[in-house]
Amino acid sequence: MEENVPLSILSFKNPLGKVLIIYTGGTFGMVKNQSADTLEPYNLSSLLDYFPDLHQLNINVALFEIANIIDSSNLSPNVWVELVVVIERFYSAYDGFIIIHGTDTMAYSASAISFMIENLGKPIVFTGAQLPVSMIRSDARDNLISALEIAALKNNGNPIVNEVAIYFNNILLRGNRAKKVESSHFDAFESPNYPMLAETGINIDFQYDDLLGRPKGEVQFHKQIVDQVAVVKLFPGITETYLIPIFENKSIRGIVLESFGSGNAPSFPWFLQLIENAINRGVVIYNTSQCIKGMVSPNRYETGKVMYELGVIPGKDITVEAAITKLMFLLGNYDDHNIIASKLRNDICGEMSE
Repeated sequence: MEENVPLSILSFKNPLGKVLIIYTGGTFGMVKNQSADTLEPYNLSSLLDYFPDLHQLNINVALFEIANIIDSSNLSPNVWVELVVVIERFYSAYDGFIIIHGTDTMAYSASAISFMIENLGKPIVFTGAQLPVSMIRSDARDNLISALEIAALKNNGNPIVNEVAIYFNNILLRGNRAKKVESSHFDAFESPNYPMLAETGINIDFQYDDLLGRPKGEVQFHKQIVDQVAVVKLFPGITETYLIPIFENKSIRGIVLESFGSGNAPSFPWFLQLIENAINRGVVIYNTSQCIKGMVSPNRYETGKVMYELGVIPGKDITVEAAITKLMFLLGNYDDHNIIASKLRNDICGEMSE
């Protein structure tokens, strides 16, 4: 990857901005394998012929492909580290970044990058498509062109967007607040607990009060992240036998608990004992709700209250995608349990309400 250099796609004498497109794969750039009758990732540089309108944007555009383009279902934390390395390498050379990514795990990646790049002072906009750009009804063209405009726009010389976002189907969402909610239509993403950042129509209408402000410190790039995290979704009928292999697994350092409603869970003695034993062993347990809207409330129900007395950390209105990546990030960068717990309880970069 270090030997790769961006491929210049468009260059103007007085551009509105300079944007680097980082291509990871996904439906956006897939082509049909005729022999297998399936879609597979393809080299994007040969697909840019589908974007004749780019010449009207007056934006300098370059393209960088990660070492191994992937279907996003094969995403691993190593890809997040690779993205951070690429952005750090070219951070000073570009006004903004577009990451073309598969939709299935885009919310995970957008969340992870939001934590791994601290004091971000430029836009990093994830986008993709529900239909490959090679198909006549593809949404890839509109998504990419609008994402490029957003990544290049400035106000008084400063970027309008200073955060990781997802642009899809005419709306811009905070990356660590977004969820994929639709697999069959173009409106693939929603932000259940936070307003959209912008909406595109004839104009791009930014919700300035909802955008993150300019960072106060210098940008920092973090490349430490761990994958020793498990997710436990509670359901009626869940058994001790089912949970023991997770809660007693010595390699697990953190558990994201998807509990009921406002953070409620069973009060079975064996369940509470599993939680207590894991916490005493140093496992961090982070509680989120199975509801996509609303807030985890530690003291609303007695059964939930007992969990927090044992040391379970409430995740407020954080998405499961952001909870998983935040826990991976914190476990990779901090050893002090108290610091990890404090940062899990509080907002770092717009991922949860205060």
